[in-house]
Amino acid sequence: MMTEPFSSDEKDALQEVLNIAMGQAGDSLARILDTFVELSVPRIRLVNVDQISQTISQMVGNNKAVTAVRQAFYHNLRGEAIVVFGRNGCRDLGDLMGYDEALDPKAEQELLLDVTNVLVGAVLTGMMEILGTELNFSAPCILAEQKNLTELNFPEQFSFSHALLLEVNFTLEKRDFKSHLMLMMAEDAIDSLRQMLTEFMESI
Repeated sequence: MMTEPFSSDEKDALQEVLNIAMGQAGDSLARILDTFVELSVPRIRLVNVDQISQTISQMVGNNKAVTAVRQAFYHNLRGEAIVVFGRNGCRDLGDLMGYDEALDPKAEQELLLDVTNVLVGAVLTGMMEILGTELNFSAPCILAEQKNLTELNFPEQFSFSHALLLEVNFTLEKRDFKSHLMLMMAEDAIDSLRQMLTEFMESI
């Protein structure tokens, strides 16, 4: 585990940037689903990649089977976004999107990919607008389908050894839907992000 790179002021600034970006993402999802979206307080941790599966499992607190969607981002910052969905949440999404019958596996996958694209894009784009930089994104893809989080082998998926892990979650009012968004900044992006946060603090 590398030494914590951020001062308390930098961590506060990062949390504030995340809060603003989360609000934008929640608003985007609420408009699509026409329902109220509740947001968590963001959590920030520095982890080794070989501990990510255990850490995410603890943060999500879900021992049931989940579907995880992966989306990479790159340019001035590099990393991976993982969005975790529970089974009941998939059903709620289908209902809110106007599907009269249960979704078949292909339609369910497409719906989760679309929602991931909205959440990841809104959060990261919002963060980068505040910090004055840009990102590119890969297309989202299914990382795991109906598996326990402890079964996911993240080290084989990623090209970095440790990461800054940013976690936020979204729930829907009066629904079982809950999605956990995990943003993992690669080690070579941490110093770049720290510099961006310093410039952000100096500008306010």
